[in-house]
Amino acid sequence: MTKILYCGSSSACFELDDPSPYYAPSAYTVLLDGQARLVGESNVFSLFDLAPGRRYELTVRMAGGEEETLAFETKTETCCVSVLDFGAVGDGAHEDTSAIQAAINFLPEGGRLLFPAGAYLTLPLALKSHITLEFAREAVLLGSTDRERYPIIRGVALNPATGKELPQAGFEGIEKDCYQSLLHGSYAQDVTIVGPGLIDGNGRNGDWWQGFESFPAARPRVIFLNRCRDVTIHGVTVANGPTWHVHPFFSENVRVLDCAVTAPKDSPNTDAVNPESCSGVEIIGCRFSVGDDCIAIKSGKIEMARKYRSPADRHVIRNCLMEFGHGAVTLGSELAAGIVRLSVTQCYFRATDRGLRIKSRRGRGKDSVIDQVVFDNIRMDGVLTPIVINLWYNCCDPDRYTEYVWSREKLPVDERTPRMGRFSFRNMDCTGAEVAACYIDGLTESPIEEVDFENISVSFAPDARPGVPAMQNFAQERCRLGLYLDNVRRIRLKNVTVRGAIGEGLIAEHCGQIEKDGFSAL
Repeated sequence: MTKILYCGSSSACFELDDPSPYYAPSAYTVLLDGQARLVGESNVFSLFDLAPGRRYELTVRMAGGEEETLAFETKTETCCVSVLDFGAVGDGAHEDTSAIQAAINFLPEGGRLLFPAGAYLTLPLALKSHITLEFAREAVLLGSTDRERYPIIRGVALNPATGKELPQAGFEGIEKDCYQSLLHGSYAQDVTIVGPGLIDGNGRNGDWWQGFESFPAARPRVIFLNRCRDVTIHGVTVANGPTWHVHPFFSENVRVLDCAVTAPKDSPNTDAVNPESCSGVEIIGCRFSVGDDCIAIKSGKIEMARKYRSPADRHVIRNCLMEFGHGAVTLGSELAAGIVRLSVTQCYFRATDRGLRIKSRRGRGKDSVIDQVVFDNIRMDGVLTPIVINLWYNCCDPDRYTEYVWSREKLPVDERTPRMGRFSFRNMDCTGAEVAACYIDGLTESPIEEVDFENISVSFAPDARPGVPAMQNFAQERCRLGLYLDNVRRIRLKNVTVRGAIGEGLIAEHCGQIEKDGFSAL
C-alpha cells in the first residue's frame, strides 16, 4: 500500500508500505493520470511540476505487474511568482540577494516563489510565514563566499521596553552569535521549501572550512529555523554547507522528506540534519553523505537546558540512506535537556564510521535523560562500529581534557550527572564491520539502565583495520572487537550472532544482570 507523506500545491511525496530498509525489493514504475513519470527504486518517491488545486490519479506498477492506484488532490495557492520578475538574473555571477528578498517580502499568505533553472548567487535571506519556495530542476541557490558581508545575528536580543531576552541564534548547544544562515527563519510558521533543485552553501569555495575557530561568530547553516512551526523541506538537495546543513532550533513539527544532503568526507562539521530542542521532527526517505554526523539529535548544553527545559521529543527517522560521515544517526553530544520518544526504523547505513551513535559526558546534567529510544530494522554495510554509546565524549567543550571528564573513579551523582535509560536495538543486519560490533561505555557512577538486543547479526570484514570506536580521552584502538559493554545495569540478548570477532564475542565489565536467549559468537 502506498501512502501520501506530503501534498502541496506543486509537489507530493509518497511512501511504499514495504519493510525493507530504504530500497524497495525491486524497481517500480510510477504513472500519473496514466502517463509514466518515473522509475523508482527506494521506498519513498516524489512528484514535482504539479498543478495547484487539481485532482490526480497515481498508479504504482511493481516489477511483477501488480498495480495500486490512489487519488490525491494538490492544494490551492494564492499566487505563484518567479524571482526573475523581481530582477533576479540567475547567472551565478550577478548577486541576486535584493531581488530574491524583495520577492519573498512581496509574497502574500499562501504564495509560492519559483526559482526557474539557473544559479542564483545570494547573501543570506530571511524567511517569513505562510509561503513556499520552489527550486525547479537545475535551479541552484548559491551562497556567496563574501563572509564579511554576512550579517551577524546575536544569540539573544534584549527588549528595550521590558529588558527580557529574545532568543535569536545558537550553535553547538549554546545561545551564540552566528553569521546569518543562507535561508534563515525566526519565529515563522507554515513554511515550505520544495523542488528537485539545489541549495548550495558554497562552503568549498569560501573560507568557511579553514580557520573558523577565529571567526567573530559561529558559521552559518544552510537552513536555520529558530522557533519555527510547521515547516516542510521536500525534495531539495542541500550541499556544501559552511557547517551544519539543516538546523531546526527550538522548532515544532518539522518535516524533511525525500531530500539529499551532501558534502565532502573531509569537510569540517558539515552535519546533514541536526534538530536541536525540537518537538515532532520527521526525517523520511532522505539520502545523506557528509563530513560529520548524518543526523544528530540534540537538546543543548547544560546552561541552555536549565534555561528552557526543552527536550528533543517525538522524532521519527525512517527509510533513510546514510553514506559516509562520523555517525549515521547520533544522539548528542549536546543533549542536556534530554531525548525521549525517538524511533529510527528502516534505514540503511553504508560506510559511516559509526552507525547508531549516542554520545554524552559528565556535565550534561540531571535533565539529560535519554529514554524510550528504539532502533529497529536497520541494515549496515561497511560501518566500522555499528553501535556506540559513549558517556566519555571529549569534544566540543573547553574542559574536554580535564580529569572530571576522563576519570574512571565513581564520582558523586549531582546536578551535572546525566542519565541513560532504556535502549532497544532490534532486527539489525550488519556486515563488513571493522573496529567493534558494539561499544557501550557507561558512567561509573551512573550506569546505563538497560540495553536490549534482539535479532542482531554482526559480521566483520576479513581485512578489518584497527580504529577508535568512540571519541574519548585515552581511547585505545580496537580491531574486530565483539560486543563490548561497560557499566550497564541490565543486558538482554535474544537471537544475537557475532561472526569473526577476535577474542570473546561478548565482553561485559561492571555490568549487572545479563540475560541470554540465543547468543552465539562464530
